[in-house]
Amino acid sequence: MATPDDLASVESLRNRLLLDMTSCFIGLGSNLAAPLKQIHRALDSISQLTDTQLVQASSLYASKPMGPQDQPDYVNAVVKIETRLAPHDLLSQLQKIELSHG
Repeated sequence: MATPDDLASVESLRNRLLLDMTSCFIGLGSNLAAPLKQIHRALDSISQLTDTQLVQASSLYASKPMGPQDQPDYVNAVVKIETRLAPHDLLSQLQKIELSHG
């Protein structure tokens, strides 16, 4: 059974690890090729990024396209992550996800 000192050590380690992480918010949107499925696949891919934890995802929202109106409505969401990735590394990983999903 864990002692109060053990629990304090675990909590201290957890706090140190969280301090090394940066909170980021990422906007997601899709209006082509099964948008709901695309958003769910993006969430899954983001949750698998190294040194990154998906903390929370918003509800899904529909929005009208900006610009030309002869296209389908968008499905949008926002996710909060905690990451140790440098900004350019995170951007690179997110762009790879976007490209892999078409």
